[in-house]
Amino acid sequence: MSIKLVVFDMAGTTVKDENYVGAAFTKAMQLYGYQTRVEDVSPIMGYQKPVAIRMMLEKLERDVDAITPTLIDRIHTAFVEEMLIFYRESKDITPLAGVEDTFKILREEGVFIGLDTGFSRDIAQLIVDRLDWNDKIDILVASDEVEAGRPYPYMIEKMMRQFGITDASEVAKVGDTEVDINEGHRAQCKYIIGVTTGAFTRDELATYGPTHIVDHIEEVLSIVR
Repeated sequence: MSIKLVVFDMAGTTVKDENYVGAAFTKAMQLYGYQTRVEDVSPIMGYQKPVAIRMMLEKLERDVDAITPTLIDRIHTAFVEEMLIFYRESKDITPLAGVEDTFKILREEGVFIGLDTGFSRDIAQLIVDRLDWNDKIDILVASDEVEAGRPYPYMIEKMMRQFGITDASEVAKVGDTEVDINEGHRAQCKYIIGVTTGAFTRDELATYGPTHIVDHIEEVLSIVR
């Protein structure tokens, strides 16, 4: 098999997300007086969360000078606290259908499994722990562990270095959002696979030029083979 590493997104791609992330993000924004809706924030949830907060503030705050690093940090702290509570306590933390079987088959065929995410490490690790995935994946890289999160390629590049992969044509990226696809393009992955299980529809994903769009995660197997 020419593919040595498959990098999967988390919420909406491998982990069930019924707008939990968007709801926590919205609540954090509202705590600081910014009224927004889940449907408004869902399309940007793939970004590193402080970046997503700045993007929303730039739409909602007329006073540009009010958009300070301190404000962004406070909103992000509120978001992280909300997500940690949810992922510690909720019984809805489940893998999407077919994900664990797909991981298992790929690893049996010698392919490394990576997870990357717009979450910070504390949230991402809690999800992996709750799902008991530490032995089912090979590497987890969160957005606060690199210079910049998606759509920049740094999380994928960190994984490549970890496994001694020097050619991005040996890497596939799988995700449900615009930034997943653009991350794959910037990293020059051979396959950039959009999945319709998350925030974007098939037509919306197609706008960003993935190499493939799938409705079920198991379809990744036939592509990377």
